[in-house]
Amino acid sequence: MSAVDPDGDGTSAAHEGRPHPTTNGVSHHPDGPFALPQHALNFSGQSPHHGDFLSASESAIQKRIALLCLEGQTDSADWRTPLAFTQKRHLELIEGYENSVDSWRVKDRMKTVSVALVLCLNVGVDPPDVFKPNPCARLECWLDPAALGTQKAVEAIGTALQKQYERWQPRARYKQSLDPTIDDIKKLCISLRKSSKDERVLFHYNGHGVPKPTVNGEVWVFNKNYTQYIPLSVYDLQNWMGVPSLYVYDCSNAGIIVESFLQFANSHQEEYEYHRKNFPDDTKEPPQQYGTCIHLAACANGQELPSNPLLPADLFTSCLTTPIKTALRWYTLQNKTRLLPEITLEMIDKIPGQMNDRRTMLGELNWIFTAVTDTIAWNSLPRDLFHRLFRQDLLVASLFRNFLLAERVMRSYKCSPISYPNIPHSTAQHPMWDAWDFTLDACLCQLPAVLEGADYVYSTFFTEQLTAFQVWLTYGSEERMPPEQLPIVLQVLLSQSHRLRALDLLGRFVDLGPWAVNQALSVGIFPYVLKLLQSSARELRPLLVFIWAKILAVDDTCQSEIVREGGHKYFLDILTDSYLPVEHRTMAAFVISKTFAENAAGQEIGLKDNVIAICLEQMAEPRGTLRQWVAITLGVMWTKNAQARWAAVRDSAYEKLFPLLHDPCPEIRAAAVFALGTFVGNDADRSDHANAIDSVIGMQLTNSCCEDASPLVRKELVAALQWLILHFEGQFTSVAYQTEEEERVRDSGITIFSPKDNDGVDKRSPENHMSFNHHKRAPSSALPGMPQHQSTTTPLRHGTVFQNVWKVLLNCSRDPFPAVAKSATSVTQRIRGKFASLPVSPLINRSDSDTPDRGSPKFGCTVTGLGDSGSPPTKTVPPSKLTNAIPKPADVPAALVNLHRFARTRKLFDAGPNQDDDVDEDMAVKATDAIVTSQFVKWCSKSFTLPMMKLREEQDVSANAHYQREWKFMRNHVVRNSSLVDTENAGPPRYDTQIFINRNLEVPSHVLFDPLEPVIYVADRNQISVWNYEKSFRVGSFPNSHPRPYRISDMTLINAHDSPFLLVAADDGSVRAWKNSSSTEKRSEDLVTAWQALPEVLPTTRGSGVVFSWEPPTQHLIAAGDAKIIRVWNMTAEQKVIDIPTRLDCSVTTLSSEPTGSNGVFAAGYQDGSVRLYDRRCSAADAQIMVFDGHASAVVSTKMPDHVLHHKLYSGSVDGDVKLWDLRLPNSVSVIKTVSGMSTMDVHARAEVICCGSVNQTANVYSFLGAQVSSIRHYDGFMGQRIGSVSSVAFHPFKVARS
Repeated sequence: MSAVDPDGDGTSAAHEGRPHPTTNGVSHHPDGPFALPQHALNFSGQSPHHGDFLSASESAIQKRIALLCLEGQTDSADWRTPLAFTQKRHLELIEGYENSVDSWRVKDRMKTVSVALVLCLNVGVDPPDVFKPNPCARLECWLDPAALGTQKAVEAIGTALQKQYERWQPRARYKQSLDPTIDDIKKLCISLRKSSKDERVLFHYNGHGVPKPTVNGEVWVFNKNYTQYIPLSVYDLQNWMGVPSLYVYDCSNAGIIVESFLQFANSHQEEYEYHRKNFPDDTKEPPQQYGTCIHLAACANGQELPSNPLLPADLFTSCLTTPIKTALRWYTLQNKTRLLPEITLEMIDKIPGQMNDRRTMLGELNWIFTAVTDTIAWNSLPRDLFHRLFRQDLLVASLFRNFLLAERVMRSYKCSPISYPNIPHSTAQHPMWDAWDFTLDACLCQLPAVLEGADYVYSTFFTEQLTAFQVWLTYGSEERMPPEQLPIVLQVLLSQSHRLRALDLLGRFVDLGPWAVNQALSVGIFPYVLKLLQSSARELRPLLVFIWAKILAVDDTCQSEIVREGGHKYFLDILTDSYLPVEHRTMAAFVISKTFAENAAGQEIGLKDNVIAICLEQMAEPRGTLRQWVAITLGVMWTKNAQARWAAVRDSAYEKLFPLLHDPCPEIRAAAVFALGTFVGNDADRSDHANAIDSVIGMQLTNSCCEDASPLVRKELVAALQWLILHFEGQFTSVAYQTEEEERVRDSGITIFSPKDNDGVDKRSPENHMSFNHHKRAPSSALPGMPQHQSTTTPLRHGTVFQNVWKVLLNCSRDPFPAVAKSATSVTQRIRGKFASLPVSPLINRSDSDTPDRGSPKFGCTVTGLGDSGSPPTKTVPPSKLTNAIPKPADVPAALVNLHRFARTRKLFDAGPNQDDDVDEDMAVKATDAIVTSQFVKWCSKSFTLPMMKLREEQDVSANAHYQREWKFMRNHVVRNSSLVDTENAGPPRYDTQIFINRNLEVPSHVLFDPLEPVIYVADRNQISVWNYEKSFRVGSFPNSHPRPYRISDMTLINAHDSPFLLVAADDGSVRAWKNSSSTEKRSEDLVTAWQALPEVLPTTRGSGVVFSWEPPTQHLIAAGDAKIIRVWNMTAEQKVIDIPTRLDCSVTTLSSEPTGSNGVFAAGYQDGSVRLYDRRCSAADAQIMVFDGHASAVVSTKMPDHVLHHKLYSGSVDGDVKLWDLRLPNSVSVIKTVSGMSTMDVHARAEVICCGSVNQTANVYSFLGAQVSSIRHYDGFMGQRIGSVSSVAFHPFKVARS
């Protein structure tokens, strides 16, 4: 037991003692066997068996929990009791995902449009510095020059080489230069560069008939008569070719050409730097970036080309242009084990099929080769280099894939090909070459039979690689190396037979997180999945929409491509397909919203495709997440789009969004507020009818959301209402000025109105106190600067749009949740800044700091609708009547009369005197910018970046979080069982030994035990301290509210069985939930949620403030206090359930309800001594079901103890009477007389004892029979000091003292 002594500023705890041991376990729930509620994933996985997997996992966790309960290790109630305020909106910041990875898009995509084929063969004449053995390699482009005439051979080889290149780039312009001179090459290069402009030019040089390149950076050509070899400087070749260029050198000693080229490129840059430094006045253009040119050389410096007679002389060129034929021939020659002795080189040349037909043997080998080389490059190169060489240019990508083969083939003949940029030599030994060799083995073993007419059996290469990829997915994570099979998955998407499985595995991969999405985009998956949107196969829809949702959640820059290719229609079809699961339709709505977000061109196309009408049809879907994203999509569609807005008006879209403002899901309500906010925020020039619609929306938003318990919704409300502020800035300035002046006049004590105004309404009545108390105004003489010809006795109309919106924003500026208050303050400061320099009443001599808090109850959220019933206007309301609801500004200083001329183009009133148009335009520009921005949509999108197929921790029986919960619940079970006491045998426990005492920072007012940890929470006026009573030290301390402290009036611990949160109420009507409440330092992130639980609370100095009762099983909070109502909140939905009128002129001093909350009954104790019983399941008028009038003074406490007495209620009053009530009887069952002046009371939840604290400096413990068990009057120790007046006592929920 703990008692608080406010006068002595101390906190003491009486000895709990060790409870009697017990062998009884906690009984099972009386309603039947324990069953864990179903926890479905946000979205179902794409695997065909994933739903079964989830069901099996949920069944496994249920069996595990049932076993723990059956064995008596845990209590089923712990598993059944829901956790409050543990949704993502409570535990994380409302902000979007920022993709920090470099863009996957290839920069400076280009094409090779021109190809120069320079062949220096001089057939029949060998160069003087080359010794050729006999026999040696003779084939050029797979042709034997000796079998043709000299001139015909060169022409045939040139034609063959061109055809080989045309296979890779058929649309390029090809120019041959056979045995050329320097002038021929110069003309060729200059003409190709001129025609190619900024595109790439390829220069292929075959120097088999000329000497090797020189160390001076020269290659050889011929003179006109072919009698001499003429050197051609690479320096000159650089100037003629320009950039960008690609060079292929097929000759011995080719590496020296690359080295010389790079030296000359540096020389160009050095010359430019020297000239700029020494001749600064001479404007010389910077040199071209020759260092960006790409080079492929057959061998390194000092190396000779291989001369194997079984291979072509231009082996390097053959690898680059005919890779499959070269690879097959080389593999056959290298097959030392002779596993296929019957395969000959002649049979290799007869392999059937076409390269571009994957259904043939040759076509499949080419397809597999592409996948292998792409995979090797992906796993060996840096990402930027991979993008440059393998994704920027199709011809460059093809040549570099084939260059990887050249690396492998030519190194086997002690020849090292050279590339620039450099390709790592390790590619020649990459493990994927083993898979390629195995594929060749499997294919070539069929070759003899295939040549004789047998059917070709397709390779299992892709099936095996997909299996390897699937194995990686089983154990893959961001910490591991990316799967090397990812490029193969890309290739497999081209095959209809493998496509379904490939998309399934790709979906599982991108589900791992944003890093996986970036990996997939980086490898080049985007154009493939974009092309698949043209597919009509229904079985691909769930897979593609899942993948696209993942892609757009991470990177939404591809929205233009989706619209250009008409891909949005694919997702519209999914959205309207009622046969698909709602999860997939939700993903389609998300993709559509991302496609049209901030995309004007896309919005126009979407408008033509009836996106708004389609989305409105989905509003009836019972599953909430789809409605959320449909609302967001609508908001996105009409953002800054006048045509979309008027299309929505024709469909009454804004009215169809109104019901979502009352949806039980806070995210859906916030989405509806977002959509309505963007609707109002449209910048189009519109008529009075448009402004009337805005007024309807403004009233609906203020009426529906101003008292929402979710900060998520309230922050969106501020973001939505800011557009009304911006569009009607002048009108709001007038209203704000009047409100400020009326407050100053009211605070000065001047009375303007009689209790009853002309309308006969008594402004002093409680029902009208909140609506009228801040509309009183002073005479014109009291307000300097007011025009005398204007009336000063008629206030602005009550309940208008401007007044209601302004009141709501003022309340939000003092919101207990800091993020909401900050946003609202930014909005209100914009208006207050308009009249900050205007004169104020001379009656006011106090500073601004003395002005009462605008967040006080006089600025309550009570707003008046356009109709008497407060219901939203319907389509039957004429626009003229709606327009009349918007008032004209009156009774404001002359400086404010024409402020509404700044309202841009959306004016309801005259512009006033002629003004300079330039000023109006400037103001219009400023008004288009939002004052505050919202991250709500981006935060919602972030959920798609998280794994959806993976089991959540609460569903995974092997997760660490589940093991932690098991440990906590086992500990709970032990603590509960160890605290059970047999009161019949041992008698009532005594509390007469002090175990803890310490000084609090200020006078304590409330004390609370943690049921499972040795911690007590002590609250004073605004500070909460956390003490460890076993070790006698303060764990931490933190204030409940900032910047103005409010008195803490009640607090309790929720989620105590798992992750404790501290729920604290203050006398301003607010309730705050704190996590990590035992931390040594509090941060703003520790505030989980906060809201005005009782905004109607009246300001008093010593009243009840706000008292509440928390029902853990139902997640209901009942709040009352210094107000005329009792409000019931559903904190799962974060919505008000019902307002029950008290029908009394006194405050509610205490609330209590059954811990189970199963019957909906709760009791309220009043200051007049009455105790009233309510049933929240009834209507507000019939909720009061019993009145107990047994106390002569104010009720101090009411308790409905659990596990002790059912249908019983204890109440204690100031006169010292503790009464026991049977909820079924009007009279008390028994009365316990205690000490007069009772200030607090508590009833033990397990033991039959009551503790009563008194202002007479005593705390007494009584049994249920009325016998005094213990009395605490002094502190322990020598010369023990007398305790002060007791302000709060609390029993430990489980532990009891020894008798």
